[in-house]
Amino acid sequence: MKITLNLIVSLVLATTIVVSIFTFYEVRQEKERLSRELEIRAAILAESLEGSANVLLKIDSPSLFKNQIQRFINYDSSLVVALYDNKGNSLVSTNFNLSNLPDSVTHIRESINLRKRISGLTSAEGKSIHFFVAPLNYQNKILGAAMIIHDESNINASINNIWQTNFIHLLTQILLIVFSTILVVRLNIVKPITIVVGWMKNMRTGKAGHQIKMPSIDLFKSLTDEAALMANSLAAARTSAEVEARLRLESESIWTAERLKEYVRKEVGSKNLIVVSNREPYMHVKQGSNIECIIPPGGLVTAIDPILKACGGIWIAHGSGSADVETSNGIGKISVPPEEPSYVLRRIFLSKEEEEGYYYGFSNEGIWPLCHITHTRPTFRLEDWAQYQTVNQKFAEAVLDEIKNETKPLVLIQDYHFALLPALIKSKRPDAHVALFWHIPWPNPEVFGICPWQKEILLGLLGADLIGFHIQFHCNNFLESVDRFLESKINWDQFQVEKGGGITSVKPFPISIDHGESKLHEKKLNRSKNELKEMVYKHTGCSSRFIGVGVDRIDYTKGIVERFNAVERFFEKYPEFVGQFTFVELGAPSRTHIKRYNELLNELDDTVEKINIRYQNKNWKPIIFLKAQHNHSMINLFYKASDLCMVTSLHDGMNLVAKEFISSRDDEDGVLILSQFTGAARELIDALIINPYSIEEVADALFTALNMKQKERTERIRRMRSLLREKNVYRWAANIIADLAHLQVSAVAVETGL
Repeated sequence: MKITLNLIVSLVLATTIVVSIFTFYEVRQEKERLSRELEIRAAILAESLEGSANVLLKIDSPSLFKNQIQRFINYDSSLVVALYDNKGNSLVSTNFNLSNLPDSVTHIRESINLRKRISGLTSAEGKSIHFFVAPLNYQNKILGAAMIIHDESNINASINNIWQTNFIHLLTQILLIVFSTILVVRLNIVKPITIVVGWMKNMRTGKAGHQIKMPSIDLFKSLTDEAALMANSLAAARTSAEVEARLRLESESIWTAERLKEYVRKEVGSKNLIVVSNREPYMHVKQGSNIECIIPPGGLVTAIDPILKACGGIWIAHGSGSADVETSNGIGKISVPPEEPSYVLRRIFLSKEEEEGYYYGFSNEGIWPLCHITHTRPTFRLEDWAQYQTVNQKFAEAVLDEIKNETKPLVLIQDYHFALLPALIKSKRPDAHVALFWHIPWPNPEVFGICPWQKEILLGLLGADLIGFHIQFHCNNFLESVDRFLESKINWDQFQVEKGGGITSVKPFPISIDHGESKLHEKKLNRSKNELKEMVYKHTGCSSRFIGVGVDRIDYTKGIVERFNAVERFFEKYPEFVGQFTFVELGAPSRTHIKRYNELLNELDDTVEKINIRYQNKNWKPIIFLKAQHNHSMINLFYKASDLCMVTSLHDGMNLVAKEFISSRDDEDGVLILSQFTGAARELIDALIINPYSIEEVADALFTALNMKQKERTERIRRMRSLLREKNVYRWAANIIADLAHLQVSAVAVETGL
């Protein structure tokens, strides 16, 4: 109430000041206007008198003077006219005693002598009057003068009327302001604040869920955003406490964000965890005149971002967003996530030539197809290799800058884009603890031997103290490659390589996701299966009894063409499902200006068109192919609404889509069809494991999934969710960080091989 009163008083005071200022200027202008009118009227009257002055002044009759003058003042009782001879003697005047007018004789004589008009304001008989003196000229001879006097009381009355009218208007405005202010404050301030306060109180006491229709007023956007973040943090803390309490009772050891944070603090102390990757976790892009922050797709971001949110540190990555430069500071740093910063992102900006050679060239036309044995020939060019070396050196300089003031720093490098980086760092900082996690498969020595620079890559990787792969099979392939191409000592019992005085451990670390307990605070789609399907139908425009979903970055390693062909074969073998089942592919285009990826897009479009033309009807299609960078909310909707998810990778390191689908199904329903060539197939054994090259096998798996009994579906997915709950991304990170922190690091600088 006090705020409302202060607001009203302030508005009334401001309105009064504004109205008074405007009224003052209006009065002044009106007074000037009326005075000008009096002067103009007096001048016109003087000119009229001058025309008959010769006759009037020759007649020696005051009564005739008055009669002649009277016709000029019939329409204005306040008007006074007086005539004087050329010596300044008064001849006649009307309705006024000239003796009461100060300096009248002086004004008359001045006008006659100077032959000019004189006007001004004075007071007489207690009134404010306006006088006008004009010489009467006939044939260039001054016959006398005329004085015209106007009473200014009408002007004062008009001015007073303006003040009175504006005062009434002011009172009316004040009443309207008071009423409007009270109404606006109650509807747009008090009511929204009451809603937010009530919601926060319920959140604090645990009496309400997390979903609420927040006020949509711009004034409260920052408040509601912060309130939502605070509520989510409170919910997360409460959930974490509940989980920890339950785990203590159950004697279980599930890893959570809070547990990882405490563990890292214990193992690492005050050191920053330095993460290096090509892909950045948050990208700023220009959308028209606005700048938006988006999360790039991919398993790496899904896995690493929760770790740095929990532990803090610095993430060094390639800044590829169109607005990344202008949103970062002078050395490319920005605090992320935007809504609740918990770590620092340092962006490295590359030239077009560097990006073409290092990323699109050597990394994705060379190493990627080399490691994914999917019958796509790798391309190795000397100029690409040169750019790959240059960019690795640029990232090494950034890492060395960040760790220059730390002793025994911890550096976690991600993926095949930085095979040379470990040796570059260790050559300058032998005391650094360096780990590299290789997110894609490692091929056998025969395949790896295709690369012209296999020794340089192996020497670069062996600069790391720890190298991680998803599965043991890839660790074996790596050690066999080292044994084939380098002179080194391999300890097969400990899975270690000794080279140049340094020791590198090679271990499997099956990566996972943030699952279950640590995600309970996130916004959920609390709707029935039928409601979710209706939402999907509205989005796709196609209605089916059963829905299948695939979520992929569009890549030839994902087996998407084989997946579509299997759907077609499914309809051939089981025609009763025509019109009953729709498969939806959420595809995120990537690397589109690489020839093989363009060819893949065209092949996918042609395959979908061929199958749809064959089977579709007016209201139904067998396949819907949605090409876009889909956000997490949209992907989660399709996960939850679908009856099955297909992961048919031809060769994959892990594939987190399979784990994300299982994690999303808190209804404990749905079937996962999973390629045997993924790392996830080693863990998610309750999925329907298939050979993606066998179209018949995949088609039969679709039939099995759609006919599986509810009880079996629930039992299978419940076991997989229990596995993900235990083997989540926090446990993965804890294992890597623990091994890295406990390794005995040699102080000998390693050779780079460059």
